[in-house]
Amino acid sequence: MAKRNADIDVWDVEDQHFWEQQGKRIANRNLWISIPSLLAGFAVWMMWGMITTQMQNLGFAFSVDQLFTLTALAGLSGATLRIPASFMIRIAGGRNTIFLTTALLALPAVGTGFALMSTETPFWVFQALALLSGIGGGNFACSMSNISTFYPSKQQGYALGMNAGLGNFGVTTMQILIPLVMTVGLFGSLAGGPMALKSASGTLIGRIEAGTDTWIQNAGFVWLIMLIPLAFFGWFGMNNIRAITPNPGAPLTAFGKILGLYAVGLFTSIIGMLALDWLNMWVALPLTIVITLALLRLIPGDIKPNIQKQFAIFSNHHTWAMTLLYILTFGSFIGFSAALPLSINVIFGNMMETAADGSLVRVVNPEAPSALTWSWIGPFVGALIRPVGGWISDKVGGAIVTQIISAIMVVASVATGYVMMLAYNAADPNQYFWLFLLLFIVMFAASGIGNGSTFRSIGVIFDAQQKGPVLGWTSAVAAYGAFIAPSIIGEQVQAGTPELAMYGFAAFYAICLGINWWFYLRRGAAIRNP
Repeated sequence: MAKRNADIDVWDVEDQHFWEQQGKRIANRNLWISIPSLLAGFAVWMMWGMITTQMQNLGFAFSVDQLFTLTALAGLSGATLRIPASFMIRIAGGRNTIFLTTALLALPAVGTGFALMSTETPFWVFQALALLSGIGGGNFACSMSNISTFYPSKQQGYALGMNAGLGNFGVTTMQILIPLVMTVGLFGSLAGGPMALKSASGTLIGRIEAGTDTWIQNAGFVWLIMLIPLAFFGWFGMNNIRAITPNPGAPLTAFGKILGLYAVGLFTSIIGMLALDWLNMWVALPLTIVITLALLRLIPGDIKPNIQKQFAIFSNHHTWAMTLLYILTFGSFIGFSAALPLSINVIFGNMMETAADGSLVRVVNPEAPSALTWSWIGPFVGALIRPVGGWISDKVGGAIVTQIISAIMVVASVATGYVMMLAYNAADPNQYFWLFLLLFIVMFAASGIGNGSTFRSIGVIFDAQQKGPVLGWTSAVAAYGAFIAPSIIGEQVQAGTPELAMYGFAAFYAICLGINWWFYLRRGAAIRNP
């Protein structure tokens, strides 16, 4: 009986009678289990932005550059793992995939909790855990691919918008929850004792002064409260659709396929991490993608024909145009989500002071705004407004909405860079904080709206055979924003020129503005305002 309930042999949601009698109930159940699972994935993936901020407050013996690196490594693996994750549903089944990929999140969650129990934990351990947390980023590709199979074409926008939009709230959930759970001994003696803050911190409920007991390890352990029941619900509540996955094999066989695919992604993520030490980032990242695709093609069995179908999208120039536009939108959203907390800590946590010899030196800002208090607002706005972008695009067209938000992001990025420069070199950086935060909220809102508009455009531009692979590919490449943004901002902050990072982003947004106009808005465009 359990087997028959889990595996669905007949599935025709385009038939209105079937949809109303059977399909809708099953699809909605799978969606509402998928959403919190994806939310947990985003939370575990992006948790390093908050953890590194508190590690700095607690006196972990790592440089600012190393802390930014941990956030960037999670972004690197999360993006790379999306490439193999996009093939999992067709070879292993939706129920099998969502159950196992959700359960796997317990590895970085528990490991991070134990590692944070001591300031003596070596840096390489945190590097390994940051790479493992990328499983949460990779889960987006298989989750979206799975949900798209449960709904008829006329409800694809609703289903994918709900799954992606509410899943993105994992970033905000994490940024609110982690500062709160670090203030109490949530798990008692099981999670070890507290550490004393070396410098003041903050949460939504107020400022926490230096010397206060802090359980930073709860930032990892807390996710078990969600992950254990979610894995249970996934296994007993979700389905494999045999029309999509004709031969998933027994559950253990399916799990072996999933683990094999993620093993490839983790291996190439490590290659990417090592390559970054001796190659330019702009060479190392494409190299990581190419090696990942090449290794996937070598895997025998069911995956080979799916890889070959995926490769067909690369001959379509719209794939490359939409990839850049999705980097503009989702890449910015996830990249700024990763980089903003530590950026607040570093830029506003210090101020310029005139030394006895007349030189300017940077000293601790005793009244600095807390990243743990304020950094959640931008991602919250970006996730909340994402469905609005899709709704507006349905009314006026996706490309025109993308064009408007691109222009806004060019201006806002330049303005943010200028404010960051003023704050970094100011005797009182606090006077610039509210303008800094407001400008970032504008960029988050614009990127959120753009997420909806680019999803709409992909749905119009590509046919049913290419739509899914293009969504998987563009989401994978755009997710590298979670690596690129912390890396670039961290590098420029260390150099004392944080504004150059934002000016560079503005230049990229301007290029996207031109690409969107050329392919989709100019007179004579082959596909106008999709």
